[in-house]
Amino acid sequence: MTTTAATLTSLFFVAFGAASLLPVASEPVLIGLLLAGHVEPWLLVAVASVGNTLGSLVNYGLGRMVERFRHRRWFPASEASLDRARNWYHRWGRWSLLLSWAPIIGDPLTLVAGILREPLPSFILLVAIAKTARYVVLTLITLGAT
Repeated sequence: MTTTAATLTSLFFVAFGAASLLPVASEPVLIGLLLAGHVEPWLLVAVASVGNTLGSLVNYGLGRMVERFRHRRWFPASEASLDRARNWYHRWGRWSLLLSWAPIIGDPLTLVAGILREPLPSFILLVAIAKTARYVVLTLITLGAT
């Protein structure tokens, strides 16, 4: 595997993990790779965006499956917290997925979208826009500062 392929593969998996509920941050990796200058910035943004969007898709899938376990004693969310999440999502709707890039609230939003059965095409489109926009802005700031 070439250095570029290894770099892109690593970035993909870090971005994928960052979109999950795992405590992983892809931004420092992207910034480091941008500053190293060995790979075209557009390619780094594309790989990070795809990885991060697919990671959010895992959250969505978990949300789709969570309903069957919600009445179990070990289920981690109370009925009240699920109701609050449903109400919030119904109030703001699918457009709230444009905040899926945000720390703390982004990952739970993608999970709630799955629970509430947001149509998959609109989910992917809005999440991909949000994730890509974040990486584009981060890239412009990083490269503009050098």
